[in-house]
Amino acid sequence: MRNGENGLIKSRPLYITTSLVLLVVLIFSLLLAVTFGSVRIPLRDVYGVILYKLAGIGDASVYGSGKIRDVVWIIRLPRLLLSMSVGIGLAICGVIMQAVVKNPLAEPYTLGISSGASLGATVAILMGIGTMFGSNYVGVMAFLGAFCISLAVVGIANLGGRATSVKLLLAGMALSSICSAFSSFIVYFAHDRDGIKDVSYWLMGSFAGASWENLRVLFPIVILAFLFFWSQYRNLNLMLLGDEVSITLGTDLHRLRQLYLLVSAAVVGFVVYSSGTIGFVGLIIPHLVRMLFGTDHKKLLPICALVGGIFLIWADVLCRVIIPGMELPVGILTSMIGAPCFIYLMVRRRYGFGGAKE
Repeated sequence: MRNGENGLIKSRPLYITTSLVLLVVLIFSLLLAVTFGSVRIPLRDVYGVILYKLAGIGDASVYGSGKIRDVVWIIRLPRLLLSMSVGIGLAICGVIMQAVVKNPLAEPYTLGISSGASLGATVAILMGIGTMFGSNYVGVMAFLGAFCISLAVVGIANLGGRATSVKLLLAGMALSSICSAFSSFIVYFAHDRDGIKDVSYWLMGSFAGASWENLRVLFPIVILAFLFFWSQYRNLNLMLLGDEVSITLGTDLHRLRQLYLLVSAAVVGFVVYSSGTIGFVGLIIPHLVRMLFGTDHKKLLPICALVGGIFLIWADVLCRVIIPGMELPVGILTSMIGAPCFIYLMVRRRYGFGGAKE
């Protein structure tokens, strides 16, 4: 069996049809989810605001300004687009991380990225470090923490010889423990109850801070990263076969592995900057898609991107409506959904990874 042909869906026409259906579902999800919220707004007004802002069609006095316009255009729509962008980013980075370390348990936060972001945010909130970055200094510090830890993982994995998938994973686990220890140390000696509460809430993930300014940065980065990784599908497929096989085929994956890891870390860093830490998306989505379509990254990456975007759109909607008058942090919901799904997948052990049954 060739690499990538171990999924349940092997037909190319069926794959194309599924991709188009998921794209339609993604667009439909955005249009439907924008109607949900604590404030009841008639459907006519919701779509009237969107149509006016995008095409200039409609009554400017009603849809050009006012409370309805603010709720739909400034609060709801950026939030949904942010959740979609984060879902796409986490899903594709999950695929890349699993290929880089050749481990189906890997995700964007396995290699210490989450703990690095957490340490950056904790230092910013409880110690005030990074205030020179302005009002978004917590997110900036979280991004710097995530990216610096990723650089450290690559550096440590290259000590004593060239980095391998196992060394990258072990370095990530070690640095993750160190960052978590320092974060706990800072929280333990802090006497700022409000700051500790902010740290806890930020680490749970939220799209409440969504804005068009954030989207102008995150969305292009996510799309460019997706296009870059999609163009690298042959190398990603080789990574699942191992370094020995790739060398015999004339491809040295050493530098590519580090490049993919750093690009993924940058994407996750911007995701963390925009929404806090959200787990399990980069772990569960690739698993589910791989079970259906196999391990060929040419198919895997687009489907994961679409499913990740759809999943986080509706996860955010549930977080806003599941408890009346309150908003549940999205990281809690993704963990509540992701952990049982992951246990189920582990028990089944019938999905393929790297061209073989696991």
